[in-house]
Formats: sequence, structure tokens, C-alpha cells
Amino acid sequence: MDQAIYLATLVSAALVVAAAFSSLIAFRFGAPLLLLFLAIGLATGEDGLGIKFDNPQLAYFAGSLALAVILFDSGFGTPIKIFRQAAAPALSLATVGVILTTALFGAAAFYLTELNWLESFLLGAAVASTDAAAVFFLLRAGNVNLRERVRAMLEIESGTNDPIAIFLTITLVEVIALGAQPHAEVILFDLVIGFVTHMLFGAAIGLAGGYGIVKLVDRLNLDSGLLPIFVLTLSLMIFAAAGTIGGSGFLAVYLAGLVAGNSDIRAVSVLKRFQDGMSWLAQIIMFLVLGLFATPSQFLPILPASILLGLVLMFVARPLAVWLCLIPFSMPRQETAFISWVGLRGAVSILLAITPILGGLEHGRLIFNTAFIVVLVSLVVQGWTVGPLARRLGLIVPARLGPLQKVELELPGSAHHELLAYTIVAGSPVLRGQRIPRWARPSLVVREGRSIKFQDAGRLVAGDHVYIFVPDRYPRLLDRLFASRTEVDPEDEDFFGAFAVDPGRPATDLEAAYEAKLGPAERGLTIDALMVAKLGGHAEYADRVNLGTIELIVRDVDEKGRIISVGVALEPTPPPAIPAFFGAAEIHDRIKAYLRRRFEKAAAPARPAPASEDTTVG
Repeated sequence: MDQAIYLATLVSAALVVAAAFSSLIAFRFGAPLLLLFLAIGLATGEDGLGIKFDNPQLAYFAGSLALAVILFDSGFGTPIKIFRQAAAPALSLATVGVILTTALFGAAAFYLTELNWLESFLLGAAVASTDAAAVFFLLRAGNVNLRERVRAMLEIESGTNDPIAIFLTITLVEVIALGAQPHAEVILFDLVIGFVTHMLFGAAIGLAGGYGIVKLVDRLNLDSGLLPIFVLTLSLMIFAAAGTIGGSGFLAVYLAGLVAGNSDIRAVSVLKRFQDGMSWLAQIIMFLVLGLFATPSQFLPILPASILLGLVLMFVARPLAVWLCLIPFSMPRQETAFISWVGLRGAVSILLAITPILGGLEHGRLIFNTAFIVVLVSLVVQGWTVGPLARRLGLIVPARLGPLQKVELELPGSAHHELLAYTIVAGSPVLRGQRIPRWARPSLVVREGRSIKFQDAGRLVAGDHVYIFVPDRYPRLLDRLFASRTEVDPEDEDFFGAFAVDPGRPATDLEAAYEAKLGPAERGLTIDALMVAKLGGHAEYADRVNLGTIELIVRDVDEKGRIISVGVALEPTPPPAIPAFFGAAEIHDRIKAYLRRRFEKAAAPARPAPASEDTTVG
């Protein structure tokens, strides 16, 4: 018995270590990390090293707990400012988009597999949600510095679309398991009522639970080593409580993390570090367990149809669903195209594909194997192309800050202040003589191992460690002072235009100097107000506005989102040619132009027919 315990521990620890080492490969080459984790699980399983793992209940249980940990960390790390900025389009993708993807993919599955209609839609529901871990690891590993709006949409969609997909999958499993053939209107009614109650209960428990976590952490004087474990346990209690009363545990735990992470919770830096490590461990465990559960020898008979279904998902179902959901928001074509492509499937899809096996469905194993292959196809094809596509569509922006060395220190009894330790790096503005703001109070400088009062340190030099006491609202402003110059890629040197203009000047100055195209209402605006109006009421770093002969680029914004620096490009960059993904405004303009042409054609007087020459000789 003791030997079995030691052997199981050795094998499990070795798998986790192998997965951790594989992350180095992924970061080095930009490979999809989930694909490496699954590959280790497959190589260790029944068709590899021979470890037999055929326990769907345990696989689903472990995967669900791991997913709850990941979602809580995802919510905890999502700033509410980003959530507000992209919530509407992202939630549209997370709800309507999942339903549309399920329907489109299910229709294709019905004609390409031996599954009936309900089973086909069940397979579609299992693969309808995107995988947050896969998407954002690729963005980080590939050094893909996306526009903030696009990144926020992908992050919120990935964090909120799992509950809808889980609800659809479990409901369809229960309907199929009954063995009856209910009417379509009955299924639709049950789905709508069940979905509303499922989401409402989950949201209520999540919001209340997140508020409760904050209050308990502030009131209880727990040891710093115990506090992160306490918070993680509370998040799992919220997940379980919501599921127990019929709500969405996954939505609840995500919202609890969102509430807790955006409050003045104590020891936030300690909690973030702990949850980051637990999220990594949860991902590794979930991916390895799902890889072990799969049996590659069963894939061969269904391989052609499954690969074709993966291509349908990538090139038809996902793009069409994304386009239909984003039409009302008039997003640029290139952003819609990129979001439609970055819909990687991952562990959640494989986890949901286990539910038909748990439900005892006749084609449960077929559904699982097909979903597994679809996930592999998505990771192989989409996982390697995220970075190149973002660059091709012009969505990569130069980094705002260069290398920065900073440590956040937790202060006992202070929820609204931080002690930051900066290391002075070469090329930083503070090293060039720029003053530290008055609201920041430097207290100590450590130079060559010696502690010196800031007032006695004199001019700062590279390598100094400076300790600064600041209000928690302003650390990002200090980051700009202590960061080195940004290393701009040669391809991005002209990104921000040839020169800068004052954003407070009248927009008519641009019309007079460069013959920029302005409407009557736009001539009374300042340059920054013109850009905000053109950008739909919100401007962000690297946004661009085309005025015909010139292009205006947002070089920088302040903490309140106001434009403080504008660049001018004398040769506007033409957008990439994308034939589809029209937004609502563009559709409206095209319809209006078409009707105007038809009206003008109908109103034009008919030309008299030319007189025919009479060649008859009388």
C-alpha cells in the first residue's frame, strides 16, 4: 500500500513538473500551452506509457474545481474600468454568440456525423465557448500587445461565456437522457426559463459572495499565510452554493472574483500572487487529467469528419456568430475579424464533452472524441496564427512603457496606501531629472547595500532602489517615471505619425493646413473632441482617425481617458482589405447609398429614343 502511494505521488508530481518545463518551450516559441499539456497527458495515458485512467466522474469533478479556481482568478484580475468599456459587445458574444455557434456547428455536425439533431446540438454546445487560458497565454507568450478594447473584449468574453455553454450542454444531456422526443417549442421554453433562473441565481450568489469575501477579509485578522487559502476556500464555497440552489456556479465564482478584485480588499498583492500560482496549478491539473482520459486509438475512424467540423467552427460558425453579435456596435472590420479568429477552444470544451458520458448517452464517447479532435484542430491552426494575424490586421500597438522593475509591499492596517519599491533603470525619466509628484512621498534609497534617507541621497543613479509611499490610485502614474525608454520595433517607428499637434487646438486648423475633410458640425470642435466624436465617445492609446488627406493618432491619454497627445500622419495607412464583417454604420451607409442611386435613377427623365433614319426610296 505504501509503495502504491509513493508511486502515485511520484507519477503525479513528475507530470506537473513536465508540464511546468513545457511552459518554457511555449514561452520561447509561442506555442499553445494547452496543446503541450494535453500532449503530455496523451503521451502518458493508455495509448502512451500505459497509465489507464477511465473515470469520467473524477475527471469532471477535478476539471470543474480547477475551472472554478481559474474563473475566480480571472474575475479578480479584471479591472472594472475594462469591464465597463467592453462589457456590452463581450456579453453579447458570451450569450447570443454561444447560442448561434451552437446552432451553426450543430447543423454541420448533423450532416457530417451519425448523430441526430439533439446530439449534434449537444456537440455544438460543448465546443461553443472559448478558452480564456489558451487565448491570453498566446497573447502574452507571443508578445502580442493588442489594442486595449480588443483585449478587454476577448478577456470578458472568455470569462463569461462558460456558464452559458455549460447550461446548454447539461440541459441537452438531460433532454436526450429522457429518451422522449419533446416538441421544439417545449425545449425552447424550458431552455429560456431555465437559462434565466440559472443565470439570475448565479449572479445573485456571486455578487453577494464577493461582497462577503471583502467584508470577512477586512474584519478577520488572519495570518498572512492563511489569508489566501481562506479566500480561495470561500470562492469554492460560493461556486458550490450557487450550484446547489440551481444557479450557475461558474458565473457566481467569476462575479465574486470581479467584486473582490475591484474593492479595497486587504492584502491584495499577496492574494494576487497566490491566486496566480493556484491558477497555473489548476490549469496544469485540468489539462493533464483531460489528456489522460482521452484514448487516441479511438480517434482514427472519426478523424476526417472531426477535422472538417473543426474547420467549419473556425471558418464559418464562429466568424458568422461574432459578426452578427457585433453588428450593432459598429466595430472596425479588422477588430471583428480578429475576434472571430481568436476563439480558441480548450479545456472547457473537453470538460463539457464528458457530460454525455456521465449521462449514459449512447453516443457519449463519440461526442467526447469528436470534441477532443475539434479542440486539437483549433489549437494547432489558430494557436500558431494569433500573433501574425494581429500584425496583419494592424491591431498591434507599440508598448507604452519600457522595462520596469517594481515591487508592491503590503502595509498592515492600510487598505488605501501602498509602499512601492522601484529600481532605477537606465533611460528612465526620473534618472533624466524629472521630478517625483508631491502626492508621492519617497522615504528611503538603498544604494550599493546602504540605506539612505531620500533627502540625503542626492541625485538618483541607475541601480538605486527607491521606496515610495503612495495612495493606491496613482501607482500607474509613477510607472511612467521609473520605466526605461520603450524599445520600438523598426516597423512601428512611423506608427504615431511624423509630428505632434496640440489636442486643444481648433479642428479647423487641420482643415486649413492639410485640407482635412470635416463636416459642418465638426468645424466647431477641438482636435481632441473631434477624435472622441469620431471614435464613438471613447479614445484609447493608439486609436486612429482618418480625415482623408491626414490621419490623427492618439499618442497618449491620461488616467481619466482624456487625450493629451496627438500625432499626425501625412500618409494615412490604408486599412487591410477585408471583404466581410460590415458594421451597423457601414451597412446603413451602403443601404442609404443604394436607395439614393435607385431613387435618382427612377427620378431621372427618360431620354427620347433616337429617330430612325428612313432609307425608303419613294
